[in-house]
Amino acid sequence: MRLYQLYIQSRTFATLKYNRPTITTDLLMKKLTYADQKDEYKKLFYDKTVTKDDPLVRKLADGIVKGDRSALARAITLVSSKHVTKRTQGNFLVNEILKNERKKFLKDGEKSLIFRIAISGAPGVGKSTFIEALGNDLTKNANLKVAVLTVDPTSAISGGSVLGDLTRMQNLSRNPMAYIRQSPTSGSLGGVTRGLHESIILCEGAGYNVVIIETVGVGQSEVAVADMCDLFCLLVAPSQGDELQGIKRGIMEQSDIVVITKSDGALEGPSRITAAEHISALKFMKPKTDIWKPKVLRSSVHNPETIKKVREAMYEFRDISIKTGYMTIKRDEQLLTWMWNHVKDEIVFLFKKHPDVMRDAKEIEMRVKQHDITPGFGAEMLLRKFFGIE
Repeated sequence: MRLYQLYIQSRTFATLKYNRPTITTDLLMKKLTYADQKDEYKKLFYDKTVTKDDPLVRKLADGIVKGDRSALARAITLVSSKHVTKRTQGNFLVNEILKNERKKFLKDGEKSLIFRIAISGAPGVGKSTFIEALGNDLTKNANLKVAVLTVDPTSAISGGSVLGDLTRMQNLSRNPMAYIRQSPTSGSLGGVTRGLHESIILCEGAGYNVVIIETVGVGQSEVAVADMCDLFCLLVAPSQGDELQGIKRGIMEQSDIVVITKSDGALEGPSRITAAEHISALKFMKPKTDIWKPKVLRSSVHNPETIKKVREAMYEFRDISIKTGYMTIKRDEQLLTWMWNHVKDEIVFLFKKHPDVMRDAKEIEMRVKQHDITPGFGAEMLLRKFFGIE
């Protein structure tokens, strides 16, 4: 009986699949040009009353250029907002900052660019502790201004975030040459919060020399952050030989530097073993660029010399990237990647706000859960609702 039901259901799928009208490109273009679709886009994404001379835009732009931390904080909030007016103000603000940075680049070249460092690792590896040690080393020993952008995962149940990195970076948070900004992921895919790329640009405009981006270590965030940083640093805790089992190959391949943390005391021996394993593993992986062979280093926050060696390796990578032109090429590619990421995000947001989609989405989701229709057919049903195709 069960097989017969499955057979009838499969025949139903086939009937639905092959007897539905074809969605042609001409039909899609015709539907997309409807005035109500344009009005909906304008309502959700663009406020035409805002211009580049908007008082808030001018005020924040002037404050950021002067290095005003409160202006930077307000600006980052602005570019992370989903409110239509704030989004538009944020876009104009970032454009103004980019113009200033472009002038610096034309005058001083690639050395004027902020050094973007992404730091990732599994929970408990000591990311916040390591970042504080690295930040203090950069500010005190290299006399550089450091901005730290951390992303805390948002609870899928309560919608809240711990945002506890400031409690673990107390010394760095009090450092006048450092700025720490925490943001919840708000459920964003891969743990990368909206506006992070724009926040990096704002930090650059505020005169910071280095920006450190801490990911939440949830897999896809590493790939996303790799598309907005110059150097990707993977932190690994010492182990007894099974650490490589828990590390995805893709994350290792993204890494420019691998740092074995907590390399002191009783863990110094295991850290040496872990370092040797990662050196061996990297030999079997193709480097992501010909200009650099990934390095494996050991560090301890109790030994400043090890932190200094990590910093020197990072700047060795930066110098080579600038000398070979790799940094400029990579950043150009990253800009295009993030442009299309924004397009995808806004199209999905607009799609979900469509009244017909909002009206029927729950019912279609329920039918998918009940195995009444396939996920692919459910998606096409929603697309047909969006385009008004009967």
